[in-house]
This record gives sequence, structure tokens and C-alpha cells, in this order.
Amino acid sequence: MKKYVAECLGTAVLVLFGCGSVVVTGFAEASPVWFLAVAFAFGLSVTAMAYGIGPISGCHINPAVSIGVWAAGRLPAGDLLGYIVAQVIGGIAGAALLYLIMSGKIGGYDVAASGLGQNGWGEGYGRNFGISTAIIAELAGTFVFLVVILGATSAAGTAPVAGLAIGLTLVLIHIVFIPATGVSVNPARSIGPALFVGGTAMEQLWLFVVVPPIGALVAGLLFRAKVLED
Repeated sequence: MKKYVAECLGTAVLVLFGCGSVVVTGFAEASPVWFLAVAFAFGLSVTAMAYGIGPISGCHINPAVSIGVWAAGRLPAGDLLGYIVAQVIGGIAGAALLYLIMSGKIGGYDVAASGLGQNGWGEGYGRNFGISTAIIAELAGTFVFLVVILGATSAAGTAPVAGLAIGLTLVLIHIVFIPATGVSVNPARSIGPALFVGGTAMEQLWLFVVVPPIGALVAGLLFRAKVLED
């Protein structure tokens, strides 16, 4: 059970601090500084957890990552479902804690109106990109993320600094794609906030549950076939 507890905790931390950087700070949201702050909050959350729980579970904290690692032949099939369930529970717990924090705001907090760092696309979200951009962004972002994860943690990779490389890659993905979807590349990260926000966030949730695992699966299969691995 230790690895499942670790995955639950790590995912909760990612959602709490990553999405928290969106809703707790809430400063000059159109400014480059805000985008960088959010990008680094997500990336540093992954880096911190990589060194904190990595020795226990590998620090996937993301169902798409677990699927990619499984596809690459590095995670037993018997562990896959447990990892995913633990991560989704962690994502919901992290969002619940963030909602509890925001509820303490003087004057109250309307989560339906102000959001909880949920993902989305279309008119009124980010820079108003359509569904085709959202699909491409999530697919490409997750694929690149898994290439770095699987490469950095391979036998020939740079294991001591793998957590840093992986976290910085997530920063890079956020810098580019925040305006398109808010960046998911992680179904558990999307499920948690959407459950509390409801409405459009729930209606669009399917994309962030379906697309990232596809990108991760492709990367994992390429590593399994030794196309991207020595």
C-alpha cells in the first residue's frame, strides 16, 4: 500500500500547489509573470515530489504517466489500476483542500464563477483556442513529457537529476500551452478541480481524460520497441 499512498499524496500536492498558484495568487493574470509563476508551481511540485516519494512509487502522480510507464514495460499490469485510482483520489483531495482554503476568503468565494484552476478551451477560456488546438496541445505536451520521463529514468539516463529534468519539462509545457488549455497532461489534475467547479469544466473534462493517455501510450510503446531507447 505504501506506493499507492505515496501516489495519492503526491497528486494531492501537485493539484494543491499547481492549481493553487492560479487561484490563490490571482494577480495580473494576463502578465508574463503570472504565467511563469503558474508554470513553475506545477513544475516544482513535480520536482519536489520526485525526490520525496520517488523512491517509494516512482512518483508518477499522473494516470497518463502510469499508462506510459506501463506501455514501456516498466510497471506491472497488476499495479496500473491501483496507481490510477490512488492518483484520482489524490487529485480530488488536493482540489478539496484548495477549495477549503479559498472558502476562507473574506466575502466568500464563488467557485463556479472564479474557478479552481480547471482546464478547458474555447471562447472565454485562455486565449480562446478551439478544440483542435486543445487536442494537439495535450497530445504533444503529454508525449514530450513522457519522452523526458522515460529517457531520464532509463538505465542510460541521468537518474540523480531526473526529477529536475522532468519538473523543468513540465514548466516548459506550461509556458507554451497555458493559454490553450491551462495544461492538463494529467487526467487526475483535471478531474479534481472540475468536480468542484462543475458546468463547462465537467462538460469538457472528457478531453483531458482521453487525450493525455494517448500521447503517453505512444511514447511508452516507442520506448518498448527500443525506438527511443538504447
